[in-house]
Amino acid sequence: MEENKIGFAKDDRNMELQDLGLYIHVPFCARKCHYCDFLSGPANETTIQKYFHALYKEIESYQGKTEDYLVKTVFFGGGTPSLVNASYIKEVMLRLREYFRFDQDNPEITLEINPGTITRDKLLLYRDLGINRLSFGLQSTNNQDLKLLGRIHSFEEFLENYQLARELGFKNINIDLISAIPGQTLESWEKTLEEVLGLNPEHISAYSLIIEENTPFYDLYSPGSPNEKELPGEDIDRQIYSKTKELMQEHSYQRYEISNYAKAGYECRHNISYWTGKDYLGLGLGSASLINGARFSNMHDLAQYIENCAKLEKEQNQKSNLSQGEKPLQKPSIKNHPIQIRRDYIELTKNQQMEEFMFLGLRMCHLGISKQKFQEQFQLDIHEVYGNVLHKLISNYLLEEEGDRIRLTDYGIDISNGVLAEFLLD
Repeated sequence: MEENKIGFAKDDRNMELQDLGLYIHVPFCARKCHYCDFLSGPANETTIQKYFHALYKEIESYQGKTEDYLVKTVFFGGGTPSLVNASYIKEVMLRLREYFRFDQDNPEITLEINPGTITRDKLLLYRDLGINRLSFGLQSTNNQDLKLLGRIHSFEEFLENYQLARELGFKNINIDLISAIPGQTLESWEKTLEEVLGLNPEHISAYSLIIEENTPFYDLYSPGSPNEKELPGEDIDRQIYSKTKELMQEHSYQRYEISNYAKAGYECRHNISYWTGKDYLGLGLGSASLINGARFSNMHDLAQYIENCAKLEKEQNQKSNLSQGEKPLQKPSIKNHPIQIRRDYIELTKNQQMEEFMFLGLRMCHLGISKQKFQEQFQLDIHEVYGNVLHKLISNYLLEEEGDRIRLTDYGIDISNGVLAEFLLD
């Protein structure tokens, strides 16, 4: 088998295998942003080291259980993966390559970056590890906005990092932006968007700020709070929404998902796997998975995660010492792997799977969902299940049906939360 520059073996046995996406959670950041309710926070080096050693054990516990899968995408999310020593990312990639079979045809491997946390050496190592997509958490080009949000970087630091990534050969870069920031106007959002479009990234994610509970922003801007009026009103929010679509189209970005725009061929394959119901496995603290119709997540307590992962090695050794001829009750697989750190395991019912097919698939804007795929997956005509709902939404110009496809209209995208809720069956 051919090897790449750092010794990863390329697997040339791409047989009929099930696609798999891997999500790697790095729950550490330099400082918690004021709007963030993610499972993340600052930590010292000792804790970070213990966490990654636990993560290695979790990855190794899948030995012998992944033969039915071919890894198509990997996504390092956080927290801030770029904050930690790059040697940890290298060790994770080495183990993933050892215990999972990777697609030999250019798998998409994404790493999230917070500006101000990367160096030339880090980027060079990422590149050599096969990481071929970077996602910068910029959020705004306005330094006052960044300070308000609690970001650790300035726009100028982002520009230095972005240009360095380009200089080192990264050709697939996403930039995250947040709109509806307190005090933001249509003009200030338009300036941010135009400055980012001028950088010509391959992908832009534009999210509207959500005021989450248990965050500093909730105390400041939740309904009824003294500062609530500082949030842009619905009219400004709609104008921002419309201007975003207009400017993106002018610069040849297609809106392929409600909050995501990409140049042709640069849609995020990992996220598409979520929206199209493909299997994905979450590794690390609190990470979520969908495997063969079952949803589960890892525990959220960091100390417990580290402690329980230490037990996985002992469990693996005990299983390897089975007497000759003794067989497990069922074929080892990701789904039936009785890993000790899993929580909230749910076998999705047929109704739940149909619901997810609709309200995840319809997020894919212009692509929408396939009636034929619905039939093949559930052995039911989509109109038998959702005929009345589809008729109502199409009559109200919220959905459109064209050939095999059903998709949201532009008006439907504008009020997508209400539209998608119509597909709940239980």
